[in-house]
Amino acid sequence: MTLAELAVTIGVLGALGLVASRFGLSAIPAYLFAGILLGPNEPDFLKVVQPSEVTDFVAEIGLLFLLFFLGLEFSVDRLVRSGRHVGLGGAVDLLVNAGLGLLVGLAAFGPTFAAFVLAACIYVSSSAIAVKALIDLRRLADDETDLVLAILLFEDIAIAAVLGFVATGGGTVATTAGVTLKALAFVAASLAVSRWLGAWLGRLLARLELEFFLLAVFGFVIAMSAVAKELDMSEAIGALMAGVVLSDSGVREEIEQRFFAFRDVFAALFFFAFALTIELDRTGDVGWIVLLAVAATLVGKLGVGVVAGRAGGFSVRQGVNAGAALVAHGEFTIILAQLAAGNAALAAAHRDDIVAFAGLYVLATATLGVVLMKESKRLGRFLTPARAPG
Repeated sequence: MTLAELAVTIGVLGALGLVASRFGLSAIPAYLFAGILLGPNEPDFLKVVQPSEVTDFVAEIGLLFLLFFLGLEFSVDRLVRSGRHVGLGGAVDLLVNAGLGLLVGLAAFGPTFAAFVLAACIYVSSSAIAVKALIDLRRLADDETDLVLAILLFEDIAIAAVLGFVATGGGTVATTAGVTLKALAFVAASLAVSRWLGAWLGRLLARLELEFFLLAVFGFVIAMSAVAKELDMSEAIGALMAGVVLSDSGVREEIEQRFFAFRDVFAALFFFAFALTIELDRTGDVGWIVLLAVAATLVGKLGVGVVAGRAGGFSVRQGVNAGAALVAHGEFTIILAQLAAGNAALAAAHRDDIVAFAGLYVLATATLGVVLMKESKRLGRFLTPARAPG
């Protein structure tokens, strides 16, 4: 990406984001549309940006800071409080949505390894899109957001085990269990550091001049993400737990103030870079699979939100809010598809179809998910109308 291409990209992102805000919508669909508009699709004269190592790097930084800011909102006490939702909500989500995803996979590819890959793509929600929409709609402090966080955390740990399986075409039970245990140990260690060392880290950061304060926080986020990646987990888990560690440090407000604009700029570039991978010309080949998967996702995620929410003590309306936040799929679906594309254990035709499916499916669910989140309270009132007195 050249400086001229970056200038055009930022201009288009700003213009489309402004249009979306004027209509009261989240900017996420606008950023995705910008990627499709300027990316490697027809017409040729609009092909301004091609996916590259630069766009991948920018997207990765954007993802890390979105998850870091989510972690900042959740102290250890709030995570412990939401911990009761992790087992139940996460298990119900895995059973329902991985199961529905497998049915779609079997319909598309028959009893093959490709069906399992498609099930994983449909199961895992987008932490990045959910977080950005929660921020845009000012819902991070809502009680049901605890349930959303719990399910997303469960999915991140589960997908850490699945990624290696998809990349290699299979794996032993011991390998899968080992990755899962490492993820759980990493989360537990991060919570312990937040509880016992968070205040000390805050005092240390507070003594630093602004320049070194910014460098220290940035370095901490990147280091935690790098550690997670070295342990064969998603770097998103590392960024999330970096935020949790600093949530009770006493400098959370200053971190949010200093990095607020930084987060939003890189988040916009993340969604833009994400959309560069979407191949619209494959709609005719995999469109029916996308439609089937979208229908399964709407039923599965909204259903899980209501069922897990009711089991966790939330109302049906709160459950609808939580389920709507899980509809959007994104970064992990694309990563799974990219890993599958390089896996010789999959038939070449299946690999191409999965990659094409992932881009279109992400575009559809990201747009629907953001709209549903905006309208979820109205939908909840429609599903559970208030009873007339008397």
